[in-house]
Amino acid sequence: MIGADELRGKRSVQDPLKQAPPPVRERCVMSDPKDFIPALGRAELTGDYDRVIAVMTRERRWREALLNLTDPADGELIVDIGAGTGSQAIAIKARCPGARVVGVDPDPAVLRIARDKAAAAGVEVEWLEGYGDEADRLLGSAVADKVISSLVFHQCDVPVKAEILKATIRLGRPNARVVIADYGLQRTLLMRLLFRQVQALDGWERTGFNAKGKLSDLMAEVGLIGVAERRVIPTPTGSISLYVATTAGMGG
Repeated sequence: MIGADELRGKRSVQDPLKQAPPPVRERCVMSDPKDFIPALGRAELTGDYDRVIAVMTRERRWREALLNLTDPADGELIVDIGAGTGSQAIAIKARCPGARVVGVDPDPAVLRIARDKAAAAGVEVEWLEGYGDEADRLLGSAVADKVISSLVFHQCDVPVKAEILKATIRLGRPNARVVIADYGLQRTLLMRLLFRQVQALDGWERTGFNAKGKLSDLMAEVGLIGVAERRVIPTPTGSISLYVATTAGMGG
């Protein structure tokens, strides 16, 4: 059991998050209505997003794990839904310049940051302004070899989670790989306590769904095949799970 003083010490590095009101929706929202709350809850904090995520989520560990599970190959179309400031899409393109990488996000402010980061890294990523549930309408049906998403689903209401997953299936080719990194089942008392920081910001009901380990169940319910939790990475804000699945094959 950890004491209140210890918890306060862990939270003290998170001051930019404390300034943000609890988001109701963020990059996960459906396309109707077309509204969203910027990263960290307020537009003026968008520039702090990368720094906060790096400090509070052990970003290097889970991003590297997500990159390895994505396993990009030349000629593939890889789509990042809710790409945010572009860190994962840029990492994929840097590892595999021969892949076509597309980042989709409805927030023009984070996409501006993503474009600048890609230019600084010397990689070419395509950035599309759009919502998660309409990714297939932006790019076409059955075109993506791999679809990824990171730290998006815990911010979504359950019906929105489902609609984005359905769009992911429509977007993917037969047997396309789907890889999701997000807060999952919080297995220990410490992880549950730390995850309360995220829940206070992003809403208790939508984050609680993830914390109970239900995201993988939902992935299977909407039609993804072979859903498996491949990694669990503890962080200062709770554990992040990495899920892998595929779309149905030609006979599915």
